[in-house]
Amino acid sequence: MRENGPVTSATRQPETPAAALPPRLIATDLDGTLLRDDKSVSERTVAALAAAEEAGIEVFFVTGRPARWMDVVSDHVHGHGLAICGNGAAVVDLHGGPGAHRFVKVRELARENALDAVRMLREAAPGTVFAVEQTYGFYQEPAYPKLHMEIPDNLAPAEQLLAPDAPGAGEPVLKILAFHHELDPDAFLTMARRTVGDRATITRSSPSALLEISGPGVSKASTLELCCAERGISPEEVVAFGDMPNDVEMLTWAGTSYAMGNAHPAVIAAASGRTVANNEDGVAVVIEKILAERL
Repeated sequence: MRENGPVTSATRQPETPAAALPPRLIATDLDGTLLRDDKSVSERTVAALAAAEEAGIEVFFVTGRPARWMDVVSDHVHGHGLAICGNGAAVVDLHGGPGAHRFVKVRELARENALDAVRMLREAAPGTVFAVEQTYGFYQEPAYPKLHMEIPDNLAPAEQLLAPDAPGAGEPVLKILAFHHELDPDAFLTMARRTVGDRATITRSSPSALLEISGPGVSKASTLELCCAERGISPEEVVAFGDMPNDVEMLTWAGTSYAMGNAHPAVIAAASGRTVANNEDGVAVVIEKILAERL
């Protein structure tokens, strides 16, 4: 969900956290983390992911992307086939391939909460424009900029898009997106969290002033915790990777976590270690080290 850009300089070698339990699950963000800036998965990273699965370590992709944007990694989900999408709003089985995914778990944003967030942000930050992300549809206001790689299913004010009789009203809302042309991204995030309070979870993964608003308590971390609990996996057995504010909770929850060399300062502060940048295959570097230590 982010346009990649350098935020901090890359380190040359991964800074390794203190020893923890042998990892049973690797949780990695995609954009700016596993993917290179051209949205590709390098051959080195493909090999590292396969080697981790072969060694019995599950790999979960944990992303702000919607399920329909997961074709970039759908060939690399291996046995379980699951990914956490929409910043934790959905767990998706990608085995069917692009356009044939199945929602295993949905943690929706109630429309009344979404409408409250829209109203409060319009008042607090005039000029904010919105889009609505649902399980199978994407809707936006006419003034919302073309930030995504698709044509919206409908153009209308957010209040109409979230109405009981709106197109797609029978579909769960996964998150709403709020964009402002002028505000500083971090200042917008801080203000929005203070304004909306516990009505929703608000984060960001773009370098622009684009906020992602999910249901209360819904985050990459909380959904990953649910998936791990189902497998009997403790936080101490999880290694996580990320680069932007929407990764902070996940990196804090995991027993071992790495900020990418290109990470936002808040991510560096949250993680227990650092690796090199996404364009230098920072995730693969750490996975290779983990596997070498198991020999």
